[in-house]
Amino acid sequence: MTISMYQASVPVMARMFGNLSAILTKAEADATARKIDPSVFLASRLAPDMHPLTRQIQIASDAAKGGVARLAGIEAPSFPDTETSFAELQARITKTVEFMKSVTPAQIDGSEERTITLKFPGQEVSFPGQVFLLNFTLPNFFFHVTTAYAILRHNGVTLGKMDFLGGV
Repeated sequence: MTISMYQASVPVMARMFGNLSAILTKAEADATARKIDPSVFLASRLAPDMHPLTRQIQIASDAAKGGVARLAGIEAPSFPDTETSFAELQARITKTVEFMKSVTPAQIDGSEERTITLKFPGQEVSFPGQVFLLNFTLPNFFFHVTTAYAILRHNGVTLGKMDFLGGV
């Protein structure tokens, strides 16, 4: 049995956003229980040169919606990076998943060889669609979701591997 580009992208990232949403719910409850201002968690980072929790989630959102849009050959919605609360991060996750689920399998399947070009300061990088998904989009997405998990775990939120993986 083969796996489609759609199956390897939208359901995988939507599931992880569901897990991330549950992790944020636990973090907010933990902050309340320990009488920690939620902004402490939202501004936390693992290292001085890394982005804080809020930015990790914004980048995961951008990676997911941008990746899906590029594979489908459509424009990704633009979300301003203005979230300052758990509720606003949850809303961003919801908007991202809604966008991804609005893209049909027919729009993404067959994009394995579609040329995807990314513009970075001073250079452009082009990938075939499958390489873009498997070697750029998914690793980038998982890096930021994992970092968000690690920031919260580092701050004492009681999380385990199954929180990250979700129900199997």
